[in-house]
Amino acid sequence: MNTDDRPSPEALLRAAAQEGRGRLKIFLGAAPGVGKTWEMLSDGRQRQEEGTDVVVGVVETHGRRETEALLAGHKILPRRQVDHAGHSLGEMDIDALLERRPQLALVDELAHTNAPGSRHPKRYQDVEELLAAGIDVYSTLNIQHVESLNDVVASFTRVRVRETVPDSVLEQAEIEVVDIPPDELIERLKQGKVYVPHEATRALGHFFSKSNLTALRELALRRAAQAVDAQMLEHVRAHSLAGSFAAGERIVVAVSEQVHAAGLVRAGKRLADALKAPWTAVHIETARDRQFTPEERRQLADTLALASRLGASTASVPATSAIEGLRRFTREARATQLVLGKSERSWWFERRHGSVVDRLVRTIGNVAVHVLPSGEAPVRRQPLRLPPASAWGKPTDYLWPLLAVVAATLLGRLLLQVIDLGNVALLYLVPVMFAAASFGVRAGLLAAIASSLAYNFFFLPPTGTLSVNNPENIVSILVLLGVALVTSQFAARVRTQADLAASSSRANAALASFSRQLTAAATRDELMQAICADVARLLDLNTVLLLPSANGPELRAAYPPEDRLDQIEMAAAQWALANGQPAGRGSATLTASDWLFHPLRTNRGVLGALGVARGDAGDPLRSDQLPLLMSLLDQASIALDRVALEEENLQARAIGERDRLRSALLSSVSHDLRTPLTTILSAAQELRRQPSAELAATIETEAQRLNRFVANLLDMVRIEAGALPMKLEATDLFDAVAGAAHDTRAALQGHEVVVDVPADIPLVRVDPVLLHHCLINLLDNAGRYADAGTPIVIRGRRLPDALLVSVIDRGPGIPPGEERRVFETFTRLQGSDRVQHGTGLGLAIVKGFAEAMGLSVEAANNLDPHGACFTLRFPEALLLTSVAASEVP
Repeated sequence: MNTDDRPSPEALLRAAAQEGRGRLKIFLGAAPGVGKTWEMLSDGRQRQEEGTDVVVGVVETHGRRETEALLAGHKILPRRQVDHAGHSLGEMDIDALLERRPQLALVDELAHTNAPGSRHPKRYQDVEELLAAGIDVYSTLNIQHVESLNDVVASFTRVRVRETVPDSVLEQAEIEVVDIPPDELIERLKQGKVYVPHEATRALGHFFSKSNLTALRELALRRAAQAVDAQMLEHVRAHSLAGSFAAGERIVVAVSEQVHAAGLVRAGKRLADALKAPWTAVHIETARDRQFTPEERRQLADTLALASRLGASTASVPATSAIEGLRRFTREARATQLVLGKSERSWWFERRHGSVVDRLVRTIGNVAVHVLPSGEAPVRRQPLRLPPASAWGKPTDYLWPLLAVVAATLLGRLLLQVIDLGNVALLYLVPVMFAAASFGVRAGLLAAIASSLAYNFFFLPPTGTLSVNNPENIVSILVLLGVALVTSQFAARVRTQADLAASSSRANAALASFSRQLTAAATRDELMQAICADVARLLDLNTVLLLPSANGPELRAAYPPEDRLDQIEMAAAQWALANGQPAGRGSATLTASDWLFHPLRTNRGVLGALGVARGDAGDPLRSDQLPLLMSLLDQASIALDRVALEEENLQARAIGERDRLRSALLSSVSHDLRTPLTTILSAAQELRRQPSAELAATIETEAQRLNRFVANLLDMVRIEAGALPMKLEATDLFDAVAGAAHDTRAALQGHEVVVDVPADIPLVRVDPVLLHHCLINLLDNAGRYADAGTPIVIRGRRLPDALLVSVIDRGPGIPPGEERRVFETFTRLQGSDRVQHGTGLGLAIVKGFAEAMGLSVEAANNLDPHGACFTLRFPEALLLTSVAASEVP
């Protein structure tokens, strides 16, 4: 099946991923003051007049009267105020914007850093959330804020921009360049239309020089052209449109294992610089790659690494032939220029290579082909080199075809009386096809020659000799040989294609397996060990993974296990981490190292470095392994970034939870500690003037309440610290319930306590002190919230697999759906079994103590009569039904 006219599956998948998402349009400018915000507001107003629901999420006018006048006609969402360092900062209210759900949101300054405490650290991440919700967004951006251009801009402006936006954001956006000439922008700056006067004077002497503005303008136009070109290619690939669409030049350099391929790469770099065009270095993998010597593999890897260092994209494409692979790749890349090298080998190879170039030029389409010599200096022609012994295959690869020819000969002799001589010749096509499909073209050629000789010797008269008397039989032999040769060629080509498909399938399966392993890793240590183990297994290499730290690279995982690296290896790893480029053996930096270190990069920077090495101290990578390693590094980087973000999210949640608990604790202490203290102080003062038993009782009651509150705080600290010493003993539930009811008689005053616990209920193996605390807190909770004068029931019931002890009151109950949340620390539910002045600790302590003893606690509402029911469940394993209490340790 011809797949050349098929839409690109990857492009279709990317297009499908955009379904349901909002569209992002970026107004890109060379510098502040070119009119990006003004243009965004103008387009927004036009969309609003057309009936679109447009809302201003955030716009910075910087005091410009023209911008403020244009802003007046828009619906403006109030900003969210954030307190930071004693100042109130206004940030975009993303929650209000998501709730409002306009069709179009205007969000100024895409590279802005949000105030601490915001949901996302960067505004472009807020925009991503809006797009995911299906809201279109208009935003503005200056070219110096693009991540990939940060170093370039700093090199001539001497200003390092700290707020950057990943290039991936621009790749998904529609870009409109807002541009004015540098002289006009400088004039606007002098008139105070960009900055206030004293800031404008300083800017004119530094950032806003004419040379800087001209360079920034060129960068903006070029970056926009690249984005448009990439979007155009994505569209034509998704719709399978024919043609190169050469609105801009795109260059492909074909490289091989030859030494002069490095010269081709440099020539391609010069051509790309002259045309201001993107370029790609590609190697076409064919069956011939299996015959490469280690030196040729190293040379090919060096050539691809050189291309990568010079700014090219690199690719290694499997194909049945170099012509077919180059033709397909240039068509997919929509290339306009192809750079090839001219061979300087033997006359036989040179003639064959020339025919390849001619055929490629005739069939490649509208692509300019540059055929370059191998170098300026004369190169000595190499003699014709036979393939190495390993390339000929195993002896059995030729034995089986010969046996198949013998079998065809025997079958022909048996059938000679039934079929004519011409049909016997067809039998020999079977071993030829079998040999070519199973063992390659050489085995097929051997089977073809053996078949023609066997047919002549055993079937053509005079039989038993290789002579032929009848001229017609000569034609039969030649036809048989020709058909056999052609058949073997086709069968071998099919086998090569099948091998390439199997190789691609193995690579895809390896990537899928690697992705599953990374997804299954729960912690950072597990993830790093999985990365090292899988890369080592897939590429047959030794691997190490290092993370940056204050003391330099820190070795965190290795396969096989490794606990240290030499000084030169650590220096190479440090350079890779600091510069984001490969270092070590096989690279251009610190080549004395036995390890090759590749950085693990994401949009947030370099997260770590993966080192690879061979156990035999050879070159770490073969050329055919480089594409797979790059894919593995990309997935590993994404997985590490995911784990890092999850850890940061957990830390942020922990900080938020601590802040919430601290606030709740302070609120609780300010009320629940102050109230009994105030009562005690007042009663003590009154008792000094006039002794009274009632006042003494009040002091005692409030002191007990205060003591219970402090005990609850201490118990909660013990639970959260995991420091609960337990002494399990056989405990009588009836005695435990009676003791808890006695100790809470003050809190239960005015309520009848009904103890419904059967006398024959079994003993339970628990900590009696912790159980006492659980029952006290449940009874205290019931006494506080039950309706006045209503009974409180303590009920015990035996089930086949458990024992239940319930505390039931007749109060307002628990709001529906809050039965689980009622046990959370410092949780206060409106209209529930908790009052506003409660600490929110009692039921949390019950849950913590119960789980520590192996119990569970549940909350539910009673329907008749109304109220709440809290139940302690004792599992069967804790019941002592046949052992006396004295026998339990």
